[in-house]
Amino acid sequence: MRLRHLLAAFILLFQGASLQAAPHTLALDDTHSYVLWRIEHLGFSTQSGKWYAKGTLVLDRENPQKSSVDVSIDIKNIVTGIPQLDEHLMGPMFFDVKKYPKATFKSTRVHVLDDKRAEVDGILTLRGVSKPVTLHVTMNRVGKNPINDKMTVGFSATATIKRSDFGMNALVPNLGDTVQLEIGVEASPIEAGAADASEKSS
Repeated sequence: MRLRHLLAAFILLFQGASLQAAPHTLALDDTHSYVLWRIEHLGFSTQSGKWYAKGTLVLDRENPQKSSVDVSIDIKNIVTGIPQLDEHLMGPMFFDVKKYPKATFKSTRVHVLDDKRAEVDGILTLRGVSKPVTLHVTMNRVGKNPINDKMTVGFSATATIKRSDFGMNALVPNLGDTVQLEIGVEASPIEAGAADASEKSS
């Protein structure tokens, strides 16, 4: 089943007979959508951290390549499991969260590879610097979530960046410059009432 057919099946499931060809907007579940990063620590081990993510997906069933994603992360909510390290990373040597509280990713292009995989190009803005990044994305599952009874689509993605590209040069090369990103996303259609409320508040 091609990616466009998977997207069409998803839209059919939550829209039923009223299916239209227009793109559809989904909200990320910010309790199950995350960015996990890993870097080498002095050559001895690997250090990792995690953020939960908020944002929206726009799925276009007729033209999957026109689908898009817009995601933001509150840097202060970093989780490494070590409170002292969290505080250190938020300081000026690294994320400098007082000056740059958020990171964002906005897609610019979707290239469909096969039935479940795509490459998503976009602009990552981190620490006040914007750079192109490519996400290697896999669609995991489309269907009703048995826990919350919502129609849900799930994706996994990976990417690689260099932290020095975003002004984080501290301790390079002893502390790894290359950062491996692992991303998980669960998203569901935005309810009409929630969308209306969002528009009124903006």
